[in-house]
This record gives sequence, C-alpha cells and structure tokens, in this order.
Amino acid sequence: MNSSLTAISAFLGGAIVGAAAALLLAPEKGEDTRAKIKEILRKKGILCSDSEIDALVEQLTTEIND
Repeated sequence: MNSSLTAISAFLGGAIVGAAAALLLAPEKGEDTRAKIKEILRKKGILCSDSEIDALVEQLTTEIND
C-alpha cells in the first residue's frame, strides 16, 4: 500500500513540475506565466505567495537550463 501511494505521489509531483515547465517554455510574458502557475496551484489546493511562485520559476528555469 505504501509503495503505491509513493508511486502516485511521484507521478503527481512529476505532472505538476512538467506542467510548470511547459508553461515556462510557452511564448508568453513572465507575468502571465506566473499567474497561470499560481492559478493551477490554487485549483489544486496549493496556496502560494508571489515570492514563492518566483522561487519556483527560478528553480525550474535553473533545472531546465542545466
């Protein structure tokens, strides 16, 4: 039971990171992209401040560029 919960958590985490990366690579302004990320996370029940969104974007950008 624990391993299936871990697998589901890993899948959902990967899906969120993948969606965020796709949004980051889309040809839109950074403000619009951040707003979309914030809205997606809010719909999933995850509340983030603007500074947390900025940190997430910075982290994802660094990981994508490496």
